[in-house]
Amino acid sequence: MWFFGWLAAFVPQPDIERHLRSEDGETVEDRVPHHPVVYVRPALEVLLGLALGVWGLFVSPEVAWLWFLVAIGFCVHATWLAMNDHMDRFVVTNQRVFRVSGVFAQKRATMPISRILDITVEKPLLGRVLGYGHLVFESAAQEQGLRDIRYVGRPDERDRTIQGVVQRSGLRGPRPAR
Repeated sequence: MWFFGWLAAFVPQPDIERHLRSEDGETVEDRVPHHPVVYVRPALEVLLGLALGVWGLFVSPEVAWLWFLVAIGFCVHATWLAMNDHMDRFVVTNQRVFRVSGVFAQKRATMPISRILDITVEKPLLGRVLGYGHLVFESAAQEQGLRDIRYVGRPDERDRTIQGVVQRSGLRGPRPAR
């Protein structure tokens, strides 16, 4: 586990705080990274790249460069996929939900809590076994910038968090007494 803590010092993190409206009292209720299952494909691509690199050691020197080039291509692509998933964050605040994504260029989609009409939790068979699912938002808007949040760890818990924020905001039913 110490390795991942050491590695995290070198991997950039999405800057969530700069998107908060602290002057309006906005606070983070939940930060939702992707479930670790999204890193299976990049890991397999790295293993394939390493295998092709080792294979390049045993072929003729005239074509070994091609194997090494393909191996490097797989490793670079795997790194890109992993960073893209790592930098994708779904955030629940006391006023809205938003998603920040992108490695070099950043994209942000926002939905106020008041616009959330329905949340569907989808859990495929493998997701039920491994503990992930997908959240599908229905809102009052026709065009939505924030609809599908895929590969969410503990999706039922995340849904309860969002429903609690909606309830505390007084949008669905009476506001609980403090």
